[in-house]
Amino acid sequence: MVEDDYTLIPLPNMHTQNLIVIIEYTKKHGEKTNSNEEEIKEFDKEFMKDKSYQNMFELVIAANYLHISDLMNLLCQTIADRIKNKSVKAVRQIFGLINDYTPEEEEKVREEHTWAHEGNEIDESLD
Repeated sequence: MVEDDYTLIPLPNMHTQNLIVIIEYTKKHGEKTNSNEEEIKEFDKEFMKDKSYQNMFELVIAANYLHISDLMNLLCQTIADRIKNKSVKAVRQIFGLINDYTPEEEEKVREEHTWAHEGNEIDESLD
């Protein structure tokens, strides 16, 4: 006779919905083989498609806590891709950062790092 061994795993500040999403991800990636690599890439693309920034931030914290590095890398890459070419103002809003620079300090930084703005179309949207 096999006895059920119930071990409580603490998951502080993790929403049930995020845990369901993480389980979905790990199940699919558990099926990963060389022959279905394209299928996994398509799954990842679809998996990230409609995630909000807030949801991705929560999932990054959960993936880090659970040591699921592939998911954490996917989330971080998706966030990086989405903020690429965003204006400083938009990135601040996305991450909930307060601008503590004076206009003079901001102009000085912009002048010192003109390379960061060259050839880029600045995207003001928050999506």
